[in-house]
Amino acid sequence: MGKHIITINRMHGSNGRRIGRALAETLGIKFYDRELIRLASEQKGIPYDELAKVDEKRASKWRYPVESDIQMQPQYRFHPMNDVLFEAESEIIRGLVNEDCVIVGRCANRILGDKALSVFIYAPAEFRIRTVMERSDRTEKSARSMIKKMDKERRYYYEYFTDENWLDMGQYDLCIDSSKFTQNQIIQMLTALYHAE
Repeated sequence: MGKHIITINRMHGSNGRRIGRALAETLGIKFYDRELIRLASEQKGIPYDELAKVDEKRASKWRYPVESDIQMQPQYRFHPMNDVLFEAESEIIRGLVNEDCVIVGRCANRILGDKALSVFIYAPAEFRIRTVMERSDRTEKSARSMIKKMDKERRYYYEYFTDENWLDMGQYDLCIDSSKFTQNQIIQMLTALYHAE
């Protein structure tokens, strides 16, 4: 039987999240992305909005990640909210090991190891810039800046928590350039792998 958890890491603007959601819908399985923040919020009793501020970001060495009374509570004073969220999401992700699902980001490929099919979705910069411009009605300059910022945050986050190179294609089971295939073609490929014996 194939691996029934698919983890997707993605470059900003490569449509990795959209592909993940559409894949989960096609397969009729659960999709976890920002839902993991909600589950962590419930587990820790920390407001969702506070955790969302530090989602997929590593802690700064120079200041607290959130300006909130929560960060000053004794149990969190010396434990950045970024780390609190990562630890909670890691526990939740490990708890999904027997569930059929698609998980986007959050270092899920490293947390689950060979218990999941790990996919990295990327695309050339110009493709991603056009995608972000169309998706969010940004100028080219704004889209370029947004992509640079988001990729940098994701890379720092991933490398901080895993000690692995985010762009090392050798650590993923499959790497897909989303500019070379339609979304449906990518979903067909991943569906075939999901069902592979």
